[in-house]
Amino acid sequence: MAWVVGVRFKPAGKIYYFECENLDLEELDLVIVETVRGIECGLVVLGKKEVPEKELVLPLKKVIRKASDQDKANYEKNKQKEKEALEICKQKIMAHKLPMRLIDAEYTFDMGKIIFYFTAEGRVDFRELVKDLAAIFKTRIELRQIGVRDEAKMLGGIGTCGRELCCSSFLGDFEPVSIKMAKEQNLSLNPAKISGICGRLMCCLKYESQLYDIKGQEGSKHRTNSR
Repeated sequence: MAWVVGVRFKPAGKIYYFECENLDLEELDLVIVETVRGIECGLVVLGKKEVPEKELVLPLKKVIRKASDQDKANYEKNKQKEKEALEICKQKIMAHKLPMRLIDAEYTFDMGKIIFYFTAEGRVDFRELVKDLAAIFKTRIELRQIGVRDEAKMLGGIGTCGRELCCSSFLGDFEPVSIKMAKEQNLSLNPAKISGICGRLMCCLKYESQLYDIKGQEGSKHRTNSR
């Protein structure tokens, strides 16, 4: 058994588990943790609980500490610097005339790395861009190409239902969505009506899919019993 908390690094991001046996943590606490990307600051969204090790992906990294007032101040400073880094990177992309659209910039908490997220139609040779950015920021630079769904998740927006996008408000992970789900729900197969602002099938098609599967199974049993 292990004592863990669930931590998110973005408002609707994936939940990661960290060991916290010797720390008294509650939901909505900010914590400093070690990740594969470096030292990060995250929000506890699942309070401390004991979980069997077989249900966890081992080895687990530990929560370093509960965020102090100074940690929180540094975190806010990093957020402001991310905005500045985003503008500088946009200017450099234009200077190099690269066919890419910059979406977001993110510092690790210890400022050991800046990650720039972008979309593009194909592969982009950004080696010279990385050299320029490294010379300016004096830290490690990572450029990460993302898909249209991740772009919508990061930028946010309003769906056809009039509500905030599910992916940017609460969905931690994207689940597979198929045209079969729209057919089973007797929806119009007009792409404009079943696609989200990302251009892909709407994530909400998944919500009622299981219910329609159950109805289909019950209907199949009824037909079998009536023979």
